[in-house]
Amino acid sequence: MPDSHTHHHHHHDHSPSNYTRAFVIGTVLNVIFVVIEFAFGFWTQSLSLLADAGHNLSDVFGLLVAWGGNFLAQRPPTQRYTYGLRRSSILAALLNALTLLLVMGGIAWEAISRLFNPTPIPGMTIMMVALVGVIINTATALLFMSGRDHDLNIRGAFLHMSADALISLGVVLTGVAILLTGWLWFDPVVSLVIVVVIVFGTWQLLKDSVNLALDAVPVAIEPQAVRTYLTELPGVDHIHDLHIWAMSTRETALTVHLVMPNGFPGDNFLTETSQQLHDLFGIEHPTLQIETGDPKYPCNLASDQNI
Repeated sequence: MPDSHTHHHHHHDHSPSNYTRAFVIGTVLNVIFVVIEFAFGFWTQSLSLLADAGHNLSDVFGLLVAWGGNFLAQRPPTQRYTYGLRRSSILAALLNALTLLLVMGGIAWEAISRLFNPTPIPGMTIMMVALVGVIINTATALLFMSGRDHDLNIRGAFLHMSADALISLGVVLTGVAILLTGWLWFDPVVSLVIVVVIVFGTWQLLKDSVNLALDAVPVAIEPQAVRTYLTELPGVDHIHDLHIWAMSTRETALTVHLVMPNGFPGDNFLTETSQQLHDLFGIEHPTLQIETGDPKYPCNLASDQNI
């Protein structure tokens, strides 16, 4: 490679926020709740309580998946995994979205069958147990609330717990309505409304996590703005091979070739540009390659037609 090619990598340490405490508290609370719900379900012979306990068990799974993703994303790089295991947080968010949609499908199926065959439910017992569920799930969701806008994996955990708080609240309201009116169809109708609300929220999580898994530019970054910024840097004639992708649910990387006919502009230029990319666009790991545009040494190694 001719020595006009210079690579520069600027690193900022932005490891995922440590949500270990939130995960420990949330998991313990939810395991306790599942045990209580199963016990009351057997005691009252209530199918809906047993079904909800099974669904809350899927929450414990959701929390463990998000926790695992968060933990693995903080592992240091190795010779084989040179980025560490950051991407596992993207996979965890994807798995959480899929699980949640699957569970919602099950609840919708159950609700539709109950719409045609309404079954009496022990209103008061179910209301009391569901009320505990509202408190536990809301408390757990609040533990993850601060990170939901910055980290897709934490948003997955937050959505999962919020969904549950909503479902439990729906059960409480249903219990009240059935005790007051005796309308058994109220239960499946409320369930279906909640399913629609949750699927709407989860769909975005699924879309975002699939996009990140496919190396799409993260939604918060406008690729054209980054291209314009780099093209307008002093001394830059044009740019090519610009790639922006998520390394994890929190960190973004960029590689680009800058054609600078006057040659290498010095380390100061690279440091300042890296800092600007971080400050303006939230890009943590830029790698800039400087070329002079010498026709004898065209940079034609790229297979992407110099995007």
